[in-house]
Amino acid sequence: MENSRAGGSGSGSERGERGDQSPACRAHRGRTERGQGPAGPAGAARAGGAPGAPDAAGAGTTPAEHVAVLLQRAQNGFEIGERVLARLQTALMHQAELRSYRQRNDEHRPLRCNSYRHVFLLADGSSLLLFELEHDTGPEDAFVYELYADEDALDRAEQRVHERIGGGIGPGSEGDELPAWLAEELLLAMGPVQPRREYVADASPDHARRLLRRAENEDGPGEVVRELLQGALGHHIALITKPRRRGAGRDATWCRFYEHAFLLEGGGELSLWELEHNMNRDGRLVCEVYLDETEAEVAADRHARAQGVEL
Repeated sequence: MENSRAGGSGSGSERGERGDQSPACRAHRGRTERGQGPAGPAGAARAGGAPGAPDAAGAGTTPAEHVAVLLQRAQNGFEIGERVLARLQTALMHQAELRSYRQRNDEHRPLRCNSYRHVFLLADGSSLLLFELEHDTGPEDAFVYELYADEDALDRAEQRVHERIGGGIGPGSEGDELPAWLAEELLLAMGPVQPRREYVADASPDHARRLLRRAENEDGPGEVVRELLQGALGHHIALITKPRRRGAGRDATWCRFYEHAFLLEGGGELSLWELEHNMNRDGRLVCEVYLDETEAEVAADRHARAQGVEL
């Protein structure tokens, strides 16, 4: 029996609501409520059982398509609230991450339980998380999917599945705990992510103003940058994947990097680097903005050391 947690927990901020539930989401929820199973190709994408980020639900899809696939294959998709779906309609980009995995081989067939964290970057600059549980502990040798908007609910569901699998869980069990660095190795195995910039000419100066207004760090971009971005012709947002080592046990540290690239008059480009984290005394989610990616990384390391957190 093998058991390991491949990443800590995160908690995205909820700083606003926009939009109505999309027709696609309503349609997929309707199919789920009527008891129809997950789509064949999407539901079978991970039938091999190897832990890793979801393929069919993530690669080459828009955020709306990604949400639709998650809702369609989840047996409890109808439990995702209208407020969450409305916010997801404004998502600009998404990323899927392996959160935990377990496989027990001493039964008549392998029993597997994996969980994934789906991160969505919303139009207002905040993040929203969905958690997906994937397991094959039912009577059929096929994966079943469950979807949750709350991590505590996922933990309870995961515990229920672990009880079905049986055997020891965690340190001190009959199985050996896999090394803590394996989560990072799995993410690195996915290869570097080089997002292609597709500038959107949609109130880019307003986007720059909102971003700089949210920033809480005093060493951020100055007035010269603010004035320069008043003439921005387009902007592009990218979630920057930075695998980090995590200690054993539950890790509630949230640390994300975003690149906000702006197309300037005359064809020039300028990037602002956003650090979103909860590494402070009260654990609230804060935003910091820097002109240089390295400066953002140094700031993250500084906050981590101050809180005794290993990034």
